[in-house]
Amino acid sequence: MFSIHPAGASCAASRFAGCVLSCLAASVLQAQTGLKIELVPETTAIVPGEAFRAGILIQPEPGWHTYWRQPGIVGVPTRMAWELPEGFSAGELEYPGPEAVLMFHIKAQGFKRDVLLQTRITAPGHLKPGETVTLRGRASWMCCGNICHPGTQILELKMPVASGAEPHERWAPVFERERETFERESSLWEVEAEENGMTATMKLRPAGAGARLFDGEAGTEGLRFFTEDGWINSDEEQTFTLTNDGALKVGLTRAEVFLGGGGPPERLHGVLRREGGWEMGQSWSCLRIAPKITRRDALKDLQTRR
Repeated sequence: MFSIHPAGASCAASRFAGCVLSCLAASVLQAQTGLKIELVPETTAIVPGEAFRAGILIQPEPGWHTYWRQPGIVGVPTRMAWELPEGFSAGELEYPGPEAVLMFHIKAQGFKRDVLLQTRITAPGHLKPGETVTLRGRASWMCCGNICHPGTQILELKMPVASGAEPHERWAPVFERERETFERESSLWEVEAEENGMTATMKLRPAGAGARLFDGEAGTEGLRFFTEDGWINSDEEQTFTLTNDGALKVGLTRAEVFLGGGGPPERLHGVLRREGGWEMGQSWSCLRIAPKITRRDALKDLQTRR
């Protein structure tokens, strides 16, 4: 129920020793402790044979948070096990851009705010207008404040079947706002990455006139890298400095254990968040990156052989 990722087990074990029992004991309390959760629609109806969107709306109480799809070295992501009527199919949960959160002073990746995790559902063509369909699934999550509460709950949403659908007056704007926070790639920034022992370094350089440049060191405040696969330790300090040629240099620390399988990753997968955006005239803040990793130790071996 309570998860400590092996990637951070050795560095966080002493801080967690007194917390695990508290969290396990807390699990006997009501599953909704620390948050409200419900299933909501983007549209007013289901149209036979067409795709539509539904979402898990999570509203944490002040001081509580939930987790991103990759929580970092601690935490558990929110999941949904769908139990849909015959002929329906659902895609993966789509997470907005993450925020930095603290679990017992340990840095992780999640959401302190209200968050909508949406998914694309495809309806079968045999439905008849006038019918009512019940969408159902079991949501599971970890909600943390001073203590943690793992939770699970069956969520249901009844929707009418119709020949056409309109945006839901209340919920459609929420779906749209959340999509604006999704991470994006950009051709206006070039990214390279290098590994040296337990550290990793990224360099980002503007590659087009539309790139939003940094206004001195003050412009690096609030930057945060979020690991996509757990290769980077979410709890370690991150450094952000500007080089003389205008590049942004990001200093990171590797996780002690990588659970991605198949050996170390070839690319540094993650999201770099910057308030104010990465492109001129654009407000989106989460830049999706995956530069190929140059390994300095491997370069040294090659030079030695030569």
